[in-house]
Amino acid sequence: MLVVGGGLVGLTAALVLRHHGLAVTLLERRTGSSPQPKARRVNMRTMEIFRELGLAELVRAAARELAGHDRMAAGRTLAEAGLLPLWRPVDESGTVIEPSPELPCLIAQDLLEPVLREAAVRGGARVRFGTEVTEVAQDAETVTATTHSGEQVRARYLIAADGARSPIREALGITRSGRGALGEPNVNVYFTADLRELVRDKPFNLCQIEHPQARGGLCSVDGRHRWVFMAEGGDTGRDWPRVLETAVGAPLPDLEVHSVLTWQAEMRVADRYRAGRILLAGDAAHVMPPFAASGANTGIADVHDLGWKLAAALRGDTGPLDGYHAERHAAGWFTAEQSSIRTVNLRDGVPGGDGLAHPYVLACGGFQYPLPGITETEPITEFAPAGRVGTRIPHRWLAEGRSTLDLAGPDWALVVAGSPIPWQDCGFPVHQVDVDFLEPGTAVLLRPDQVIAWRGTDPRQLTELAVADGVCFTTAQ
Repeated sequence: MLVVGGGLVGLTAALVLRHHGLAVTLLERRTGSSPQPKARRVNMRTMEIFRELGLAELVRAAARELAGHDRMAAGRTLAEAGLLPLWRPVDESGTVIEPSPELPCLIAQDLLEPVLREAAVRGGARVRFGTEVTEVAQDAETVTATTHSGEQVRARYLIAADGARSPIREALGITRSGRGALGEPNVNVYFTADLRELVRDKPFNLCQIEHPQARGGLCSVDGRHRWVFMAEGGDTGRDWPRVLETAVGAPLPDLEVHSVLTWQAEMRVADRYRAGRILLAGDAAHVMPPFAASGANTGIADVHDLGWKLAAALRGDTGPLDGYHAERHAAGWFTAEQSSIRTVNLRDGVPGGDGLAHPYVLACGGFQYPLPGITETEPITEFAPAGRVGTRIPHRWLAEGRSTLDLAGPDWALVVAGSPIPWQDCGFPVHQVDVDFLEPGTAVLLRPDQVIAWRGTDPRQLTELAVADGVCFTTAQ
């Protein structure tokens, strides 16, 4: 397997492929990790993927500087700002909802990428930075990537995780659709300054600055010295030391501005996620506004989905891989659209209104894949997972600190409520559980990505489907 691109998505792709026992080479044109502390929010679904890979605790350790910075703040300046109420959704009984075995965490991309890179190398991936791919070609059996030095690297399949301007996507002639550019350009100012005294009583993730001469958002990178100010408008030539002192509301004698970058919020989704043996993932497949780092988290979900499908294809079952575009294009479009219509005023609280998905639907991978056998549609405006076909299995705690999500991956699993005996000849590992979303005698079949592929009460039907429907089931046989 070949991965082109060594950002968060490409590195996770290498880790997932090794998790499925596949040999993998990763090529990245940069010589080092991201110089910008971008994409800071790792959502619950991504942490579940890291949990499966055995990396969740390692990521949390690297993210320790921002542990507890889960609040939003707002004010005329940072000095005048106050913390906003912490949103905690509750169920009908008033109990706080626990949607995942893993809480989200805040860690900047320039800190997370080295963690993933080291883990990939330790796991047996061949990772080569400073190696630019200049051309790709494919035939019926292989993909060949030519590097800047003229070297040719061959693989059975190639994952293009080479960014929003993806040269591979462009070379393939894959077009993109969507809302295009959204709103006005913005500027990210990455700077260092000791703000510990100003934030000691208000550890925040994002602070909305409302001063008329310095409107924007102040993002915590380490909660002490490293910060990013997201300013309205695309003018990079402003007097940034003066703007930052205005936004902070205090002198900054140790201020150092490291970079000033302009960016434009966009929604563009590739019209094809696959061209033969080349698969698009991450920003190469979709770009979207940076709501809760949706782009990075969606890209990591792309390659989590690809890992088991590519493993199946290499075993001779290409059915699952044939479904990659239909599933992940739908999920990418949904998330990009949702990111495009969210409000940016933190004082409004959790966005609501027609068409807006519940935040946990976005953060927990609550999108329903268009799989065969769907009889119930998963709601998006409320978070009400019930073990429907095409959805991630609801999280419920089991014995010894395990979650229902731990029952599958990297293999398939059959989760049964009641006696497991009738299900033992179906060809899948059987796990007996007592959970509220399964009635006794009911079973759900989990794909390696913890998505429910089938639900029913008749073991004979499952056996028949396992033989008949190559898209969903034959990889488990």
